[in-house]
Amino acid sequence: MRTIISQLIDDFQERDLPAPVPRTNVFPQIKGKANVVIGMRRSGKTWFCFQKINALLQKNILRNQILYINFEDERLIDFEVNHFQEILDVYYGKFPDNKNKTCYFFFDELQRILQWEMFIRRLLDSENIQIYITGSSSKLLSTEIATSLRGRSLTTEIFPFSFQEFLKYHGLCDETPENFGSKTTAVLRNAVKKYFIDGGFPEVQNIDPDIKIEILQGYIDTVLLKDVIERHAVSNITAMKHLVKTLMRSAGCKFSINKFYNTLKSMSVKCTKNSLYTYLDHLTDAFVFYQIPIHTRSEKSRMINPAKMYTIDTGLLNAMTFQNSADSGPILENMVFMHLRRNKYQVEYVNTKNGFETDFFARHPVNKDVKLIQVCWQMSDKKTFDREYRGLHSAMEEFSIHSGTIVTWDDEAQLDNNITVVPVWKWLLDDQA
Repeated sequence: MRTIISQLIDDFQERDLPAPVPRTNVFPQIKGKANVVIGMRRSGKTWFCFQKINALLQKNILRNQILYINFEDERLIDFEVNHFQEILDVYYGKFPDNKNKTCYFFFDELQRILQWEMFIRRLLDSENIQIYITGSSSKLLSTEIATSLRGRSLTTEIFPFSFQEFLKYHGLCDETPENFGSKTTAVLRNAVKKYFIDGGFPEVQNIDPDIKIEILQGYIDTVLLKDVIERHAVSNITAMKHLVKTLMRSAGCKFSINKFYNTLKSMSVKCTKNSLYTYLDHLTDAFVFYQIPIHTRSEKSRMINPAKMYTIDTGLLNAMTFQNSADSGPILENMVFMHLRRNKYQVEYVNTKNGFETDFFARHPVNKDVKLIQVCWQMSDKKTFDREYRGLHSAMEEFSIHSGTIVTWDDEAQLDNNITVVPVWKWLLDDQA
């Protein structure tokens, strides 16, 4: 294993680093804390680390003060916890002067190695090393962090490109526009159509549509295999695949395990309800799907009412399901949810006492900002729009919130009762949205 580690270190020292489009996320820099980067596979965690490595090099940190190891490299297939010390031995054997310097260690997909957290804790306690860890499992990492790294880590979640990052990647808009003249508006309208269809995974930008779909479908296959089936020893592959397909068609919809269980039963697919709950937990743990609960103080009510489901990326939704014009509203709602999630809002849905529903009750845990947001494709569908308006106004009155927002595809207006209608291409540019 020493020979392999030595080769990996040498390879990194000679490697030409990519210069990725800067992400809006930043690493918090606090000495003595490990930086943990989590997110779905292919969402840009590794490139986010390269962004940090480039920044270190620009600050005149020597290349040999930086170590990068990807633990999904097939050469490390036999790596176990007892080999961690060999990393230190080989590294400091090559660069002994670095013992007296701050070094920067980047460990990609570290969760593959059992008991990795014990080694990280030892580094934090005994070495002058700033540590960066990436992983594709929220629960696995958070569980281990809670046991061995409590208070010793800071977590950054990486998503596929936001709309702002998408614009920057394609060279359309480097900064948020201050004005929305006809030219800027035309650019944004055209861009949001492409973002709506393609989504934000970095690898699929600017490639042939057929290849793009194949790549995105491959992402799901990889997540299912590596992060669910292999990691959790799932044996009922048929039930798992049916679950994924159903969830992909459930963007913005309430999802009931009981109803899905009965559907599988009618198809003669055997699976227990407990297994289905576990499978759903695995899929959310791998960052493919998100569940949002009903807004209530009653734990019983929260358990009785099903969660609404969302998928991490609209491009993934479009690649995994056949879409028609009737599906546009739910995909728009998915896009709005992910923007709130990127901006760290805690999101729930609302059923008012008089029977109306509001899509999002969003609270920010730091600045305590509270928003009520409804999503409606267009105002010209009067029956649907009136229903959405009444639902939003009902929630505003019930929770004494003085303003509300209806996000549409391309409509904009200021309505009574302090309700603002805003097109999605403008709303997605608001970091505070």
